[in-house]
Amino acid sequence: MTDALPPLTLECFALTSALPRLAAADPKRAWMDAFPERHAYRCLPLAIANAYGWEILSPCSLDIEWRGGLESKDIRIRATDGFRDIEHFAASNFTRGIVTFHTGYLFRTSPGWQLMATGPFNKPKHGIAPLTGLIETDWLPYPFTMNWQLTAPGKVHFDKGEPVCLIYPVPQGALNELTPVVKPITAEPDLARQLGVWREKREEFMRGFNANDPAVLKQQWQKFYFRGELAEAGTKAPAHENKLRLNDPKVGG
Repeated sequence: MTDALPPLTLECFALTSALPRLAAADPKRAWMDAFPERHAYRCLPLAIANAYGWEILSPCSLDIEWRGGLESKDIRIRATDGFRDIEHFAASNFTRGIVTFHTGYLFRTSPGWQLMATGPFNKPKHGIAPLTGLIETDWLPYPFTMNWQLTAPGKVHFDKGEPVCLIYPVPQGALNELTPVVKPITAEPDLARQLGVWREKREEFMRGFNANDPAVLKQQWQKFYFRGELAEAGTKAPAHENKLRLNDPKVGG
C-alpha cells in the first residue's frame, strides 16, 4: 500500500568524470514566452508540469543526422563544440532511428519508489520524440539509459545544457490498486451544483469578453483555478499549489 511507503529519498551516484548536469526542471518554455504577455503561463496545470522533476542536461552541443534507414549505422552523432566524450554520452545502440543517451548516474530511490524517465514536459522537439520508461530504482544495481525516437530523416540539434531526460519518482504499484469509476454527474449533487455555478460564471465572462466590456477585458482571464478557488464566492480549495520550484541536487557524502 502506498500509505505505508517510507520517506522518499533520491540518491544520484556519479559514474563518470564527464558528468551531465542534473538540475531542477526549468519552468520556462520558449514557445510560451513567445505568446503576447506570456499568457500561456496562465494555464496553471501546464506551468506546474513544466517544473515537475529533475532534468539531465546535455554536456555539449551535438548534431544527430538520420538517413532514414533502419540500421544503427544510419544515424550519425557528432559534438559541435569539441566535446571529446560524445560516444560515451550519445550513441546509436539500437535500430530504427533510436538514439541512446547515457545519464552518467546510477539512481537509487527509497523502497517502494520508482523513477519515471522521459523527456521534458511541454517541450516538443522537431524530428525527434522522447521514449518514456518506468524503472525500479529501489533495487536496480546498474544505470538506465534515456532513448529518443527520430521521427523523420534529417538533422536534429541539441544545445549544451538542453535537457535530454526528465526524472521524477512515483510510488510502485499505486495504479494497481486503482479502479476508475464512471458515473453521471447527477450522482454527486453538490459537485453538479458547483459545476453549474462555474458554467454560469464562465458564460457571463465570455459574454462580456466578446462584447469588449472594459471591466472584463481588464481581468484578462478568470482565475478560479489559478487562485485555488471555486466559482462560489469565498470558497477555497482545501489545498492548492500555484507555483512549483524544486531543489537542485546537492553534493553528498
